[in-house]
Amino acid sequence: MTIKFKVIERGQPGVVGGGTKKFYAMPVMDGEFDLKDLTKAIEKICTVSGADIRAVLYALVDVSIDQLSRGTIVRLGDLGSLRASISAEGQATSEEVTASTIKNASVIYTPGSRIKETLSIVKFEKE
Repeated sequence: MTIKFKVIERGQPGVVGGGTKKFYAMPVMDGEFDLKDLTKAIEKICTVSGADIRAVLYALVDVSIDQLSRGTIVRLGDLGSLRASISAEGQATSEEVTASTIKNASVIYTPGSRIKETLSIVKFEKE
């Protein structure tokens, strides 16, 4: 497996004019693979029908959303896990920290062991 990358130039964050600029490798994405594509690919390697696969994938999305909104970590075996994260404004005292100081919620994905292993052996090729 090979992931292609391109080179981009970036300045220093927070420095007016960009400060000292350096060059970095940035992966080049090679298209997208959505739930429809996943369904077709899974259908080719197992005996479950496309309709059943679609039903399970969409249910997985719905159940994951429900659990994340409750603050539950969603563990997906070798695929990895999902958990909610928040960013908030810092306050001088603990009493000043309230729900209104929370500015953003997001999801953190942690890859499973097989994905980590795969990414540790993947090759890279400059575009």
